Amino acid sequence: MPVSHARHHLAVYPGSFDPVTLGHLDVLARARGLFDEVVVAVGRNPDKADFFSVEERVALLEPLVGEIVRREPDLARVSVATYSGLTVDFARGLGAAGIIRGIRHVTDLASECQLAITNRQVAAIETVFVVTGEEYAFLSSSLIRQIAAFGGSSEKLRPFVPSSVVDAIRARMADPARPLKRLAIEVQSD
Repeated sequence: MPVSHARHHLAVYPGSFDPVTLGHLDVLARARGLFDEVVVAVGRNPDKADFFSVEERVALLEPLVGEIVRREPDLARVSVATYSGLTVDFARGLGAAGIIRGIRHVTDLASECQLAITNRQVAAIETVFVVTGEEYAFLSSSLIRQIAAFGGSSEKLRPFVPSSVVDAIRARMADPARPLKRLAIEVQSD
């Protein structure tokens, strides 16, 4: 009789999601077929200025995640959480079997491999690479922030981010209390 190794496989999908893009959601949708549960872990990158606060990012993500789950309810459960500190510590604290990383192109793969090897050595957590759809191969949150910071048309962002995110970016661009000029300066120095 075969031995059963049934176990709940939870994965952490970490990122800043600042802002969440259609590429992020594509990776999440693909990853749901690989695990029993996925935690979308919203963190803050100390090397980058926030466009949206962590709370705003979670508020944008939760309905989008709910929509993905409703479309295919038989795949992995998904929740959204916030964390600070090292991703591997957060993942280990949840008992995660793996960390999901989206790969857009070969440049991502090179840097992500180095991080994956380190995570495996330091925390004994495997990294699972999920290749995004080709239409998102050159899309990044940094690119979206740049377009907004330099006053680009928020309408031109529709192919790259969900409508709710376009609306939030438009509101941020129009808010005189939260000028994006500082962000534009920081984006230029990257």
